[in-house]
Amino acid sequence: MSSESFLTDFHQVAAIGATPANGVERQAATPEDKEMRDWFVAFAEARGWSVRVDSIGNLFALVEWHPDADYVLVGSHLDSQPRGGRFDGAYGVIAALHAADRLAARVAAGEPAPKHNLAVVDWFNEEGGRFPPSIMGSSVFAGLMDEQEMLQVTDLAGVTVADALDAIGYRGTDERPTPVAYAEIHIEQGPILEREGIELGAVDHSWYTQKLDVEVLGEQSHTGATAMADRRDALVAASKVVVLVHDVTQDFEPESIVSSVGQLTLEPNSPIVVPRRVHLVADLRANRPEIVREARALLLERIAAVASEHDLTIDVRDFDVRPVQSFPEEGLELSEKVAAELGIGIRRINTMAGHDSVAMNRIVPALMMFIPSIDGVSHCEREFTSDEQMSVGVDALTEATWELLQGGLDREETGR
Repeated sequence: MSSESFLTDFHQVAAIGATPANGVERQAATPEDKEMRDWFVAFAEARGWSVRVDSIGNLFALVEWHPDADYVLVGSHLDSQPRGGRFDGAYGVIAALHAADRLAARVAAGEPAPKHNLAVVDWFNEEGGRFPPSIMGSSVFAGLMDEQEMLQVTDLAGVTVADALDAIGYRGTDERPTPVAYAEIHIEQGPILEREGIELGAVDHSWYTQKLDVEVLGEQSHTGATAMADRRDALVAASKVVVLVHDVTQDFEPESIVSSVGQLTLEPNSPIVVPRRVHLVADLRANRPEIVREARALLLERIAAVASEHDLTIDVRDFDVRPVQSFPEEGLELSEKVAAELGIGIRRINTMAGHDSVAMNRIVPALMMFIPSIDGVSHCEREFTSDEQMSVGVDALTEATWELLQGGLDREETGR
């Protein structure tokens, strides 16, 4: 099969939740996410594949050759960030569906049926923009997060995950397929592959991640009637915390750690009231755990000084701590073998971003590949990867998945 059908589907689907600047907005369990999921289901049912939805909203399309065999899982996520890019996540799911279609056709044309069955997956709420933490569906699947706790997570409007899934009809009760391996292809979200002119990246490990949930508690008062010396302004203190999170990276070697505050809410959010409460989430990531731990310790010390200076309370809670994950050497070598057979360039690369593959790698051998991102940008409407680059990735994913279906990363083969 040519890449034409994949590209047609990809660009048609990009119209779902499209933004004026060529991005998409399809946050988890919104009507736009439902429309994407409905398209996924229609794709599978048109080919006679069965569909399952589990109790955290993960969506599976099953290509089965043996009634009792386990599954190679291949996929990514269809949800997006607010005003996000159209490639992040969705590319990996649509590529997986087309890879599965090609492999099903290969067997139907006379190739011997592989050892394992195949399941294409759309993981629920990978982005975590509406319902933190991110990588929720695959983490529940892998047993890394408690399902009942995650179902009660709320968005900023107070809607729970459970209610949101019920509203779009995607809180299921189906049995989860038993995995033997996992594969995912994704845009790099960084500049390395484009800069070096290489078509494919084989992800060898992930960065250590530490989130901090920060609550700044001051006192609500009148902006016009309260003397400056009498104010306990939660937003002023929170603004200093934001700067501290940004500046802590300067205590370390350049490019060894990244940090951000990506979400901030304040109460009562009135133009004539000094804010009483600010909630923000800080994100620290580094290649080595000790760097993040040292940065966290520095931040706690400096945040305590801000609280004292402004005579208010700042509570800091650790959450969503993710250790460095090393992907199996056998998977890296399998990716390199596929690239050599296709005549494309490949290099080993690490991921600073979190992915469903990182969660899945905790329970089964996982393989992850990157394709280039133009200018290295992501989580914005300017995110871009060319048709040719995407097509190369679909070819690589197809052949890598075929190897996995034959048992290429089975535990008895890898020793994991």
